[in-house]
Amino acid sequence: MTEDELHNDVPETPVSLKLPVYNMSGSATGEEIELDPRLFGLERNDHVLYLAVKAELTNRRQGTRATKTREFVSGGGKKPWKQKGRGTARSGSNRSPVWRHGGTMFGPKPTDFEMKLPIKVKRLARKVALSVKAQSGAIRLLSDVSLPEPRTRAMADMLTKFAISGGSVLLLVDGNQPVVVKSCRNIPKFEVRDGVNASTYDILKARQLLISRSALDSMVKGLVNEK
Repeated sequence: MTEDELHNDVPETPVSLKLPVYNMSGSATGEEIELDPRLFGLERNDHVLYLAVKAELTNRRQGTRATKTREFVSGGGKKPWKQKGRGTARSGSNRSPVWRHGGTMFGPKPTDFEMKLPIKVKRLARKVALSVKAQSGAIRLLSDVSLPEPRTRAMADMLTKFAISGGSVLLLVDGNQPVVVKSCRNIPKFEVRDGVNASTYDILKARQLLISRSALDSMVKGLVNEK
């Protein structure tokens, strides 16, 4: 990804980590929360972010492409013609790569592209990504995100109230909330993730982060206090 795609520019002047809390209607509740500096106040570390994004994108590769070599092609088992006397080149099998319908020589084989990172590096990358977003003013806190039934219009209206348009948005909620996921999946560039399990790539890819109160508490408890 390019620098513009990751949206991780940090201003020279530090941004306050004390943010107001809004409801789904876009109105301030009057409550302000001081973001935990252990999670949102870390110094930017581009190399750690690079490693985390590279590992995630690399691990998405399936590596299942393959071709049939002569050992997998049907046929063979009998010498096509005798060794001498025909006045032509000798041949031992019709599975040879020089024959039509023969095996492939030096073709691609299944490859495992798995890239492993130390657990501490992955944790640090997520914390740095959240810090980058917090220090660039790209985080908004929500009091709660709950719907009785899937309603795309309700989530679209929420984005309109927050004047969010033309950019990718990531909503971090607490745990698995299928009703919220179904309400957001038809809105372009709007994704929902569990706050504790959101990856570094998910966080950096979004231009705006919407974090619910319950998700924020779980993130502080799970990411800061994890052993």
